[in-house]
Amino acid sequence: MFVFVCAGCGTRLTTPLSLVALPVHAHQKYGNGVQLPVLMESRTFAVEPEPWGPPWRRWAEIHPDEATARGVYAPVYALSDGAPGAIVIAPGDASGTVLIPEKRGGGYCCGLDGTDGPNVACAECALPVASRIDDCSLWQAMWLSPNAVRRLPADGAFAAPLSWTELMAEERATPPFEPIATWGSRMAAGHWSNYWWSWSPQWEAAAGHALAHLLAASDGHPVLVPDGLGRQVFQRTLDALLPTGPQTRNAPLAGPGLPAPSRDVSIIFVPSHPQTGKTWAPADPLPYLVPLPFGVWLWLAFPRPDLPAPSSVAPPAGTLRDDFGPPTLRPRHLFRADSEVFRRTLVRLPNVRSPWLSDILKSLEHHVRAGLF
Repeated sequence: MFVFVCAGCGTRLTTPLSLVALPVHAHQKYGNGVQLPVLMESRTFAVEPEPWGPPWRRWAEIHPDEATARGVYAPVYALSDGAPGAIVIAPGDASGTVLIPEKRGGGYCCGLDGTDGPNVACAECALPVASRIDDCSLWQAMWLSPNAVRRLPADGAFAAPLSWTELMAEERATPPFEPIATWGSRMAAGHWSNYWWSWSPQWEAAAGHALAHLLAASDGHPVLVPDGLGRQVFQRTLDALLPTGPQTRNAPLAGPGLPAPSRDVSIIFVPSHPQTGKTWAPADPLPYLVPLPFGVWLWLAFPRPDLPAPSSVAPPAGTLRDDFGPPTLRPRHLFRADSEVFRRTLVRLPNVRSPWLSDILKSLEHHVRAGLF
């Protein structure tokens, strides 16, 4: 466990926190006017290894050798010149801080977006220490500035990361569907008009990340994923972006609790450890490992049955029940992976320099308009 303190005066700024992997959806922007929940679980923190946040430089201002040194192999709109190592926590885990009212952000809509730099200061010495993010369509978070805080060990025993066996026993799968709320909507008893059932934003981000790896692993050959929900998530886009013909490459699921992959398989979906970020790997690590967040992988590997739909009718007066809510419906549109997560992942894979992958990247906006993303 660790706590973060102000680098200027030493004031404690957080509760004790445990280090976990940075979520794939950490920088996701989802929909328009949508209210997203808190990014991080309480009492956890993650670190963004790359520079992130203002100031930004346009691609034309960056030498290709500099971009390559930073692990970016294809053009992007801009790269951050901020300090690497930003720390993200749940806003409720912060203490000893105050908002800086004039630093609301240049592009905010319904809340704070952090585009003007740190908007939270140490309450003791007024040093800007963090950026509070709670604007619509963004995951709510507090990003601590790496140069303005220090990490110190907290009292208590160090907890080792869970083993794969222990993670499987927890069964913390991420459902593929969830109710999405518009910004500022309020739920009255029995009234859900401001909510709709949608594909999970976490699944859309995870699929964007995985699709970039699938394309890189395909070498331009067709890829077939297993039947079931995985095929709904990936196959339509793979079929549109990859050619048809022979030499189809199968991409099964592999990982704890599943049979060992066949030796002739060249691509496998595997889980990423939610605490360490490391991907599960077979004893003979020959296949290309396509990472999925553990909760998404767990649902694909061991599908859950559909839950009974709760009643959408308000209960009689005096009735105490917890199953009254919106009916558990399926999304009304086909699955679409997050295009910006896909782009962010693909430009960081050296394979993107191959002409056919470069063409996919250049045509990404067209593919978005066609409903593939």
